[in-house]
Formats: sequence, C-alpha cells, structure tokens
Amino acid sequence: MSEEHTLSATGLKVAYDQREIIQNLSVEIPAGKITVIVGANACGKSTLLRTLARLLKAKAGTVHLDGKDIQQIPTREVATKLGLLPQSPSAPEGITVADLVGRGRYPRQSWVRQWSRADDEAVAGAMLSTNVLDLADRPIDELSGGQRQRVWIAMALAQETGILLLDEPTTFLDLTHQFEVLDLLVDLNRRDGRTIVLVLHDLNQACRYADHLIAMKKGDIVVEGRPAEVITEAVVEDVFNLAVRIVPDPVAGTPMVVPIGRHTSSVDSHRPDDIRPAVATGTLPGASGVGVGGQNGVAASALAASALANGICRPQDT
Repeated sequence: MSEEHTLSATGLKVAYDQREIIQNLSVEIPAGKITVIVGANACGKSTLLRTLARLLKAKAGTVHLDGKDIQQIPTREVATKLGLLPQSPSAPEGITVADLVGRGRYPRQSWVRQWSRADDEAVAGAMLSTNVLDLADRPIDELSGGQRQRVWIAMALAQETGILLLDEPTTFLDLTHQFEVLDLLVDLNRRDGRTIVLVLHDLNQACRYADHLIAMKKGDIVVEGRPAEVITEAVVEDVFNLAVRIVPDPVAGTPMVVPIGRHTSSVDSHRPDDIRPAVATGTLPGASGVGVGGQNGVAASALAASALANGICRPQDT
C-alpha cells in the first residue's frame, strides 16, 4: 500500500498574465479515491491540476499537501509525495523505455543515497504493472501511442508517490488504449490505495471510472460528488451547453450521457403521418386539403412576403 497523503486547496486565484482563469476556488481531494475533473474546453481543468501540482503558482489562496502550504515544501519532498503526468509529455530523442522510467527515481536520489537495489525493484515493478517490461530496451519514439502512454505512467509510478495527477491521459489514444489506461489506473488505486486525480473529456468514461467527480465551468466548481449525483441532464446542459438524456450504462450501471443534437434525433422517423413534413405528404400542417399546387402557392406567397419585408422586389403576379 502507498503512504496516504492529503491534497486540498482554499481560495485559489490563478491567472496567466492578466487573464484570470480561476477565482476563489476551494477543493478537497478525497484520499485513496479516483477523482475525475470534467468541463468544457478552457474552463480551468488543466490549470487547476497544474496548480495542485505546484507547476503554477496561485496569485492568491493556498494548496495544502498533508496540511502544509505546498509552496513551503522542498521540491524534492513534493516529488516523493505527488506525481504529475502532463498533457503530451516529451522525452529526449533516442531515450529507451528503461531509462525514461528510471528518471522517476530521481527525486529519491541524493549525494548520500545513490542508486540502489530498491530503485531497480521500483523501476521493474512500475514496468511490470504497466505491462512495458518487454519494451525496456526500445527507444520511446518507436512506440505506439498506447505503449508510450503506459511508459509515461510507469515513470510516474516509479516515483512511488501516494498521489498521482494525470492531465487527459487518454488524449490521442484509440478506444482500446483509452480503456487500457483507465483500467490500469483502477488497478493501481485498488492495489496500492493511491489517490488519483485525472482530467477527462469523455463523460461516460468519467462516470464509469470516478469515485468522485468534479464539474467545472468558467474557472469554478459547479458541483462535485458521486457520478450519479453530478451528471444530470441539468448539470450537463449548464456546464457544456448541450441538451442530453441520462440513461443507465448497460455495462456499469453508472450514468450514461446521450447527446440529443440537432440532426441525430429519431423524432423524424417516428412522426405520425399527420405531422410529417409537407414535402413528404403533399400537405402542409394546418392546411387540410391543400395539395402540391396549393403548397407551391403558399410557398410563393411566403417568399413574396419575405422579400417585400426585406425591401426586395418581389416576383410579378402571373
């Protein structure tokens, strides 16, 4: 089991130059659980994650790691408690999988404590957990997207931190690799009791894999709690400006979001004959007995009225 650490923030105000992204945000991450942050693009999800990881310094407010101001904790100590996998991480050209994963042990090194058998075991264990041990000698830039993402997670695991933050870890992965990564995170949480916080765009994946869900909008938390409490039709419409229906996931039983959209509804195919479009029936709704000729006459009148209203010369009557 990993050592349990606590992570929280109070009154955060975060900005890029003069552009304020987060205003007066407070949050407490449940220890030993999987927390997923969702929200529309540019709502502050990644900014919050980077601030919690101390990559960004808040203009106001405090991030607390184990009850202490994270800005007052030495960098090496933070790195032994909290690991971060950012979006689209980059590696030195030609570096092998084993070398990259081994870099996760750097926070554990010092002039007094050099590389040891414990480091070898930590690296091997991380690679075994992520199923990349057979890739140890391969250059990272030769791997597929899914393999590469597992290697980056292995590096974060090699740090042996009790808290793991991941910013959109499934981005650019195909569906199989997305679920592979998410299943791996659940394994790590259940086996080691790690506190995991990740940003996801897919609401259905978020509902399946989260113990705790945070929905953000315009730099603030709209609602948080269990997925069934957070993902409602009203919340999704408010946060994403999208009309949806919520139904039970037939596999997991968690909320499943079904977008309505303007062109994906089955309403048209189930309309009663009397309210089908006039083009299909030859009759306009509310104009009983008007055939195709009548329809054309009504259309011409409507067009003429519209043209007249817009100051455009209407067709001459014949």
